[in-house]
Amino acid sequence: MPASPLKHSAALTQQPYKGATGLRRILNATGYSWAGLCAAWRGEAAFRQLIALNALLIPLACYLNVSRAERALLIASALLCPLIELLNSAIEAAIDRISLERHPLSKQAKDMGSAAQTFALLIVASTWAVILL
Repeated sequence: MPASPLKHSAALTQQPYKGATGLRRILNATGYSWAGLCAAWRGEAAFRQLIALNALLIPLACYLNVSRAERALLIASALLCPLIELLNSAIEAAIDRISLERHPLSKQAKDMGSAAQTFALLIVASTWAVILL
């Protein structure tokens, strides 16, 4: 009798590196996140610049005389930029891992990541402008 389609589909989606569960999974994920942050800090000048910008914006948001909701929006919008930069850098690294040869789809993927960062910066600027002006 053939295998059930559900069992076959489950076997295809299993990942060989996803064996940990419970606390071990959380500890592993924390380590992977820390490694990613360290790699971004070492290898991405834009990430370091955004962290420096946040080192100014977040304390400023805490100092300003705004409501809690406005403060949360100021901080969340500022944190959006390093988040997008991490994703943009991950896209670039994956593309470069596949091939360093110039290809229109590789350029398109990298350009879209850059466009996402531009939108994130526009969100920060517009959020701060709307709240403060």
